[in-house]
Formats: sequence, structure tokens, C-alpha cells
Amino acid sequence: MTHPIKYDLHCHTTCSDGALSPKELVNRAAEMGVDALAITDHDTISAYQQLGPLDQQPIKIIPGIEFSTHWQNINVHIVGLNIQLESEALQEGVAFQHQARQQRAVLIAEKLHQLGFQGALAGATAIAHNGNVGRPHFAHHLVNVGAVSNIKQAFKKYLGPGKVGDIKQLWADLPQVIQWITQAGGTAVLAHPTKYKLTRTKLKRLLDDLIEAGGQGMEVVSGKQISSVTRDLASICREKNLLGSCGSDFHQPDQLWAELGQYSEYPADCPPVWEHW
Repeated sequence: MTHPIKYDLHCHTTCSDGALSPKELVNRAAEMGVDALAITDHDTISAYQQLGPLDQQPIKIIPGIEFSTHWQNINVHIVGLNIQLESEALQEGVAFQHQARQQRAVLIAEKLHQLGFQGALAGATAIAHNGNVGRPHFAHHLVNVGAVSNIKQAFKKYLGPGKVGDIKQLWADLPQVIQWITQAGGTAVLAHPTKYKLTRTKLKRLLDDLIEAGGQGMEVVSGKQISSVTRDLASICREKNLLGSCGSDFHQPDQLWAELGQYSEYPADCPPVWEHW
């Protein structure tokens, strides 16, 4: 009897805000029993350039990306799965988002400078290894200079929703992001829906807009989560005729709730995105 294929369709490398290189990530996924992996770095596909030929990896690799966007002035993330990496539309999207990230990083640094934190842009850029700079890199910098004691505190005081470093107006809008994904032959999926702290009614409105723009799925499992949340998200997926997805949202090895392949059980009554491929 063959075991069911273990998919992990959301994780990060050093090309965005993860701790492992693309090759280290793939090897760890294989060790953790993952059969098919999508690397979904924030607004970049450079991990795939570092990996080399995808058909020569120890496990199946499904090309992916996690685009940053906004909806009703709320930061939301859309994962693009099974994308064609050479797509012109995808390249256009990555270039646009890279420029937005650079502008955003400058604005965040300026805001922090006004609060008395100098050298934040250089510090965050060094932590990001000159890649796509994001708020986690600024958070690490604030920890390094002793401004806060940990990453969580950095977001709570300076970088989280409603704080000075919460700059979102530069991202491409939701329909544009979904268009980049679908024109690259991919499936657009709403990432970690519970992270946005939306009411159930508002989440459904977001999904209606996602569907109208061509989106086809939602993550019903993101890392370790309670079963009642999974059941509810699966119910919404069925109601909206959406495909379900699952992933660890892995960033680093010491987060047991977000370890590769170790997410909560995927619900059997929710059509999975991989059957669509």
C-alpha cells in the first residue's frame, strides 16, 4: 500500500525571511517526510535559481511564490502555486514588487530614524544579504541594536499593524497580483487566512474579491492549528467552491508549530489544490 503524498505548499528560505538556504530547506523537507514542496518566498523566485534543475532534487518541487498585497487597507498575502518560472508576467510581478520593497524599506528606515534609530536600512539590508528587505529584517536589526528584546516586541512596538513601520500602500493591488499568478499558469491561493484577524463575514468578502479576480484557493491548514479552525476554513472553501491548500509556513528550525511537513491534518472533505494540477 502506497502512502499518501505529503505536500508542503508554503515555506521560506534565506531568499526572503527564512533561516535556511534553498538547498538546506529542500534537504530538511526530505528528512521530515515531505514528498512535494513549494518554496514560496516573499515576492521573489530567486530560490529556484539557487537550487538548480528542479527535476534533480531529492523530492518533487512545485514552483511557488508569496506575493504581498492589500485589501481594504489590510496587508494580505497571496501564494502562487505551480507557476511557470520563466513567465513574462511573473517576471514583471517580481520586478514590480522588488521595487516596491526597496521603496518600502527606505520609508520604514525613515520612520525609525525619526524615532531615533539610525542606520536601520543598512542594518536590515545586511541581515537580508542584500536580497528583498522586509519587516522581519528590520525587526532583527532592532534586536541587534538593543532597541527591543525580541522579534515579537519589535513588531508590537514598531512594525506591526498600525505601527510606524506598517507601510502597505506600495504593493500591487489584489487583482494585479492574482493576474500575475494566473498568467504564469499558476493557482492563486489566499495564504494563512486566520493571520489577518478578520471576522468570518469579512473573510468571505475577501474571498469573493479573490474569486472575482481569478483566485482559486485558500490555505485551510497553516502550520499547527486547532481542528475547529480547520473545519471552519474547509467549510468556507466548500461553500465558495475553492480549492484547499496546506503548508507549514516554515521559516526556521526552532519553531515547532511551523516545522516542514508537520502541519495539522488536512481535511478529507476539502478538494485539494494539487488535484487541480
